[in-house]
Amino acid sequence: MNTLFPRLSVLLLAAVMGACSGAGQPGSSRLSIAATAVPHAEILEVVRPILKEQGVELQVRLFNDYVQPNDQVAQGLIDVNYFQTEPYLDAYNRDRGSRLTTFAGIHVEPFGAYSRRHATLAEVPDGAQVAIPNDPSNNSRALILLHAAGAIQLADPDNALSTLRDITANPHNWQFRELDSAMLPRVLDQVDLALINTNYALDAGLDPTRDALVIENADSPYVNFLVGLPEKREDERVRKLISALHSDAVRTFIQERYKGAVLPAF
Repeated sequence: MNTLFPRLSVLLLAAVMGACSGAGQPGSSRLSIAATAVPHAEILEVVRPILKEQGVELQVRLFNDYVQPNDQVAQGLIDVNYFQTEPYLDAYNRDRGSRLTTFAGIHVEPFGAYSRRHATLAEVPDGAQVAIPNDPSNNSRALILLHAAGAIQLADPDNALSTLRDITANPHNWQFRELDSAMLPRVLDQVDLALINTNYALDAGLDPTRDALVIENADSPYVNFLVGLPEKREDERVRKLISALHSDAVRTFIQERYKGAVLPAF
């Protein structure tokens, strides 16, 4: 396994930290942000000293799932979050009746398909077990990638919420298993193919540019955004965070650290 991207040596204290100290009040120097470990929290470590010089204390709360970061922000327990694409947020808002909104696009993580049993997509056999994310936006994203690679056909590959029911041709009779995104790297040894979000791939020690059998193009529309409640948009601390995330320091860090596995979106 490639260990180019080791995990942050930080405990995942999401629930505990959320209970101990909530969102900073307007006028406070503290700004709390929910994030997944890689690459989001690593990128936030670059902006922490920039914000400190501007009088903002950035408190990063780490999560290993895609639900609690939104729940915590929607409930006002954390100020903002940084881990998701707009299609994922749209699905969350629709399902939960929440009103979270995007503030600024930061980076793109090209989505990939991985295997420990096969060296190329063409080698994945008939009847193979294929694991894909179970949330609506990433589920569709996985299917669209397989359609683009010619492995399956979808009724409408431009439909950002395509499901297994929209597959019109599955010539290899692949058997799809829908799992929580965080689980996908853990089942890689148990399936023929797994389609994994890049943050989880990096955290598992995979190098998307080398290890993925097929990967999205660099012009992927799935930008990762800074997200919060609408009333946080004009918060001066959030404005400073956006400026820092769009800095040359962050652009250089992303380019040098991830070498194409993560791309700046600004």
